[in-house]
Amino acid sequence: MADETSRAVVKTYIPEYQKDDWQSHADELDMSQSEFVRAMVQAGRKGFEMDPVQTQPEGSNPRGDELKTRLLEILASEGHLSWDELVERLAGDFEDKLEDELNELQSTNRVQYSGRHGGYELVGGIDGHA
Repeated sequence: MADETSRAVVKTYIPEYQKDDWQSHADELDMSQSEFVRAMVQAGRKGFEMDPVQTQPEGSNPRGDELKTRLLEILASEGHLSWDELVERLAGDFEDKLEDELNELQSTNRVQYSGRHGGYELVGGIDGHA
């Protein structure tokens, strides 16, 4: 089993325009190009999620299955982890998803950040209308 601090090099060859595009995006996110590529690969491996409210039959447990799948993936890739290490990795996934959802809701003016109130607030109703 590899130590969690050990690193391995992965090389790939891509068109220069793509490398430039990735570097620009990494710069916007204040990330190194290596961090950016790693994050994008991990995000891509998670796949696309369907809206469980609209697509899952009543009584199903889509989030439980997602958690189980993610837990198995983490253990398969990293081996033995303590409770705290598992919580840290899974919480990071949740924080990433929360940030993505908040960014999307802000870009469509459904949610806004209020410095005065010290947090996020809904614009209009849940369905987007006042």
